[in-house]
Amino acid sequence: MHLLDTIVLTIFAGCWLLYEPMLKRLGEGGGVLNTDMTVIRRRWMQEMAVREIALLDGQLLGHAINSASFFASSNLILIAAAAGVLFGGDSAWKSVEGLAVLAKTTPLMFQVKLGLVLVALARGLLDFIWSIRQMNYCLAAIGAAPMWAPPQILAEYAEAAGEILNPALSAFNAGVRAYYFALAAAVWLLGPMPFLCATLGAMTLLLWRQRRSRASNAVRKVRQILERQPVTHGPHLTRLEPPPPEDRI
Repeated sequence: MHLLDTIVLTIFAGCWLLYEPMLKRLGEGGGVLNTDMTVIRRRWMQEMAVREIALLDGQLLGHAINSASFFASSNLILIAAAAGVLFGGDSAWKSVEGLAVLAKTTPLMFQVKLGLVLVALARGLLDFIWSIRQMNYCLAAIGAAPMWAPPQILAEYAEAAGEILNPALSAFNAGVRAYYFALAAAVWLLGPMPFLCATLGAMTLLLWRQRRSRASNAVRKVRQILERQPVTHGPHLTRLEPPPPEDRI
């Protein structure tokens, strides 16, 4: 491996591994989409805990599960394609070595570059799978939410449910983010300088979407509105004791 390839690969690894800690540090002062969404999702669970029927919440989370399943299936197809080329032997190498757009390299280096793409995709797949599992845990928590309980119990229950939901959707975000870095890794096949540009471009795009995009600005406003509006308990919570058996029919 040439020195330039080693330097660019180190930069790529640093960007990939340090992106999430850096985003959390930037989010401590607010103004980061992921941090704002954490607050909004926690509020979602607070509202869920005081609704008379949590059917809507289950449907919304079911949609998120379907999205994660779609991405996981797509990711698996891409992994199979990359693995097919990586383990295709000499025939796979001979079919691509003549392509003019690819940088001149050795078969071993080609495998290393393709292996990096495979690692990025595999990491994303694991994130999607873990996200789906956690969202199913959250669905169970929504279904088990007590209808008749003191406000303090409902507040504690909502906080616990939020501690399930937020990591689940954070894992989903990590899986989507893996596509950005897998695409940057694939550009390495064109040479180290395109690889560097793609890595820095992916980081710039991700950070811009977190702090300066129209979506991040709108999400920030939603958070600010929710923080000014307290959770309102519905009329079904005026009674803190369970109703008589005949009222449950």
